[in-house]
Amino acid sequence: MWLLRMLLFALILFLIYSAIKYLLNSKRKLELAHEQKRYYFWDDQENVRKNFLITYKGVLFEGEKYLGTTDNAFEVVSIFIWPRSTAALKGMVREDFIFIERKITEAYPNAKIDWKSPVKEFMHKTASPGEPFIDHM
Repeated sequence: MWLLRMLLFALILFLIYSAIKYLLNSKRKLELAHEQKRYYFWDDQENVRKNFLITYKGVLFEGEKYLGTTDNAFEVVSIFIWPRSTAALKGMVREDFIFIERKITEAYPNAKIDWKSPVKEFMHKTASPGEPFIDHM
């Protein structure tokens, strides 16, 4: 009888542990924010080789980090960022991309941020901040 109670107690502890681990999973938080079209920055800052993901207004962006030297240390000095789907960019304006750059700069203050196509061309051509992104493909 006591063996059955111990097994039941172990099962309950395992279920509680699994539920907490599921709720605190940052990848799940990223997917939830993406579905709800909210901002979320998912990154492992300790691992420079691992790309980061940002979701903002329903668009998923991926960023690639490059390590280099600053005056004092080795740090991330260059970041390339691109949208996973260009079709999702519809309706985004220059301020949206500037917001994303500002959030990346908070995490990596010494990094130079470069956008890949088609955002790169959009950022260079738009002089007025309120112009929406239109994909001409």
